[in-house]
Amino acid sequence: MPINITMPALSPTMEEGNLAKWLVKEGDTVKSGDVIAEIETDKATMEVEAVDEGVVAKIVVPAGTEGVKVNSLIAILAADGEDVGAAAAGGGSAPKAEAKPAEAPKEAEKPAAAAPAPAVTASAGPAPAKDGNRVFSSPLARRIAKEAGVDISAVSGSGPHGRVVKSDVEKAVSSGGAKSAAAAAPAAAASAAPAAAPKGMSEEAVLKLFEQGSYELVPHDGMRKTIAKRLQESKQTIPHFYVSVDVELDALLALRAQINDSAPRRDDKPAYKLSVNDMVIKAMALALRDVPDANVSWTDTNMVKHKHADVGVAVSIPGGLITPIIRKAELKSLSAISNEMKDLGKRAKERKLKPEEYQGGTTAVSNMGMMGVSNFAAVVNPPHATILAVGAGTERVVVKKGQMVIVNAMTVTLSTDHRAVDGALGAELLGAFKRYIESPMGMLV
Repeated sequence: MPINITMPALSPTMEEGNLAKWLVKEGDTVKSGDVIAEIETDKATMEVEAVDEGVVAKIVVPAGTEGVKVNSLIAILAADGEDVGAAAAGGGSAPKAEAKPAEAPKEAEKPAAAAPAPAVTASAGPAPAKDGNRVFSSPLARRIAKEAGVDISAVSGSGPHGRVVKSDVEKAVSSGGAKSAAAAAPAAAASAAPAAAPKGMSEEAVLKLFEQGSYELVPHDGMRKTIAKRLQESKQTIPHFYVSVDVELDALLALRAQINDSAPRRDDKPAYKLSVNDMVIKAMALALRDVPDANVSWTDTNMVKHKHADVGVAVSIPGGLITPIIRKAELKSLSAISNEMKDLGKRAKERKLKPEEYQGGTTAVSNMGMMGVSNFAAVVNPPHATILAVGAGTERVVVKKGQMVIVNAMTVTLSTDHRAVDGALGAELLGAFKRYIESPMGMLV
């Protein structure tokens, strides 16, 4: 009996995902536990493992397909000893969600004056699937079409329900039959020019910029949309309050050097190498332990008081940022935090984090000191009630006992959700953090 492979739910809230890549092809034999595909969510790329053994009889959803619903059919396996052809014919059908483009023929009902000029298609076959003015195509197909100057709306799609896929665009490029998008660009740009020029710029100058192609439109990906939505929600619904303090680093830098110098070596490499950020994470976790009223999240009906400090750390990745979380950071050693952060940071940049590794948390740290930023205020990331913005450590002249001395110091700013953490409580939390940074031996006990 054929075995259906469906789109997995990679997190409790996942409703759909993008099928980024197949790691197997039709006819391949797979075993339980083999990685067969990669699924993209808005924040990560996850590997899908086979649950059963068999031969890949049919790949229902091609690589590059976006918006595949959870539990919809993506491939069919032939069980051991089963005829592959029969399994492919007897398996389930493609997800019904893809049937939406079938409404495209309604385009013909529009007035003739509004219809686009006929274009020569690259090959015979079904017209590309559309929904309104949108052509249904895979991300890879769109990228190849853009690089080759091919108008993707003039390419016939051979994918499910007329979706344009990679092979369709490649065929169009090789045949030269598809209308070049670049050829129509000057006229389209001129017609799309705004009626009124921006202040200080003539309409002729604006038209010239359009014709020269001095900019391009880059569609938002899922990650950027999610970041925009969450930050907009944060600034619109969370009353932010900010507290800043200068923190001296000399004692911390000396202890860090001593710990790193004494690290045991494995395969001629140190077992760990602490960064200032590792010690900032630990100090923030201990401060939340000491000031538990600040280790909270706001809801409309309750104040959620967390039992542990789960510290999210902002990591910049292509196209946005993500905050992998050090769970129970107040209980972990500095070396454990350092090694865990290196692993999480590496996999974050590869978009290989699991949802449970970046969702939730009780606070966050955003360190832009390594970028030379001296002072900034971060946006609270719900459901957190606090986030610590860390600036660069620099040499500064301060007065101690009537004498001017040079110290290494940095400015940190605590952003709080004022509904949950008011000014006095935020100052108390920041004071506890300052004590651990300036007397770092307290982080070792």
